[in-house]
Parts: sequence; structure tokens; C-alpha cells
Amino acid sequence: MTGKELIKLGIESGPAIGIALKLLPAVEKKLRRDVIERDLRALALEPNAYKEHIHWAVLAEALIEHAATQRTYIERDAPAPYRVWGEGLEAGAIDQMKNAARLPVAVQGALMPDAHLGYGLPIGGVLATQNAVIPYAVGVDIACRMRLSVFDFPADQIKRLHDKLVSALRRETVFGAGAGFRKPMEHDVLDDDWSVTPVTRRVFDKARTQLGTSGSGNHFAEFGIIKIAETSCVPVSIAPFRSSRRLKRGRS
Repeated sequence: MTGKELIKLGIESGPAIGIALKLLPAVEKKLRRDVIERDLRALALEPNAYKEHIHWAVLAEALIEHAATQRTYIERDAPAPYRVWGEGLEAGAIDQMKNAARLPVAVQGALMPDAHLGYGLPIGGVLATQNAVIPYAVGVDIACRMRLSVFDFPADQIKRLHDKLVSALRRETVFGAGAGFRKPMEHDVLDDDWSVTPVTRRVFDKARTQLGTSGSGNHFAEFGIIKIAETSCVPVSIAPFRSSRRLKRGRS
């Protein structure tokens, strides 16, 4: 792999190119070409995610240092206040939140329990800014969120009902990039006028098959036991354990 090829993959010209060329001979003995190219594209976008990588840590540090020298803004004297919800979060996500809080336009922030590395601002991170909009900080998971549903059965029954819960989940939704239902679900939103804009008109068929799916991302579902204190004000959905193919999925 040449320096020109590295630049095409997103590695900026400069010291990082030399470091990459020195690392490549050893890496090429262990990884396929397509894996190396995928790694380098991702590393160029978010080097913080590769700070402890077995092959690319040195290159990641070089890119991070280079980016620091190229800053064209003056950081806040003190970081904007932000709150972290959760424990044991990814170190990279926390670093990204710290960096975002030092932006001169940062006002306040928050880091959610599902936080993980993003492209600039961590996924699960929220940043309020003053007189500024940062499209790059929005990421690609627009409207991505967490939901908690509490099922009405004893906690000691969760192991016995595990397979039934998994079957119900697979029956009622679809996981995977671009996945959709062969038979679209029913929902009032599909009865609205989707011809109001060229975009909504163009994506209607896709939206119709994907409504009610898990979405195209690193999305997941977990079963577990929850304890809620009497003084807790956490809003939850209490639902009996049942399943129906006629479920109004947008409201489930």
C-alpha cells in the first residue's frame, strides 16, 4: 500500500503517512487487505477509537496530535458543565464528551447510559450550543433513543420465559441494516399525505416496510430484572406479556 492510497483512505498527509507505512508490513501479515482498508477509513474518521488498538494505536495518537495542532478556535477557559448518567462507560466516549465541552460555543451537555464512540460527539451524548448548529455532532442516529417496558410477571420467571420473549421479539420486529417486513404493518402515519415533499414521496415505500423495525444500526434489545424504588419518578410502560401481529407498531 502506497502513501497515495493511504491519503485516498482518509489518512492526512504528513507524519501520519510515514508512521502508517512503517506499520503496514507487519499488519499486512496478519490482516486481509479489505480489513486494513476498513480499519484505516474508520481510524481516519475517529482516531480516538483506535488509541488502544493492537495494530493502529501509534497511528491513532499521531492523527490525534496532528488534529490538535490544526485547531483554529480558542477553547473555553473551563469546560461547559455536563452530567454523566451511568457508570463504566467507554473511555473513548467520555473523552469525546470532554473535548466537546471545551468548544467555545458549548453551553451544557449530558452523556446517556448507552453512550459509545461516535464521530465527533459520542453517540448518546447531548451538547447544547450558543448561536451555533453542529451538523457533525448530530451523527446518523436521528431520533435514536432508549425505551423501558416492564412486563407483569415475577422476576424469578424470567429464565423460564426467556425463549418465549425472544420468539415474541423476533415475531414482532426485524433487526438488521435495511431489513423490513414482507407484509407492512398498519399505522395511522401511513395514511397521511406523503406527497407533501419530494423526499417523503420518494421514501414512502421504504418507510412502509421498515416502520416497526429496530432500524439500521447497532440497535439491540435486552431482557432483565428491574428494581424501582417507591420514591422513583421514572416513567415506565407496564405491559402484560402477550404478542400480536396486528400490533400498532409505532405505538408499541
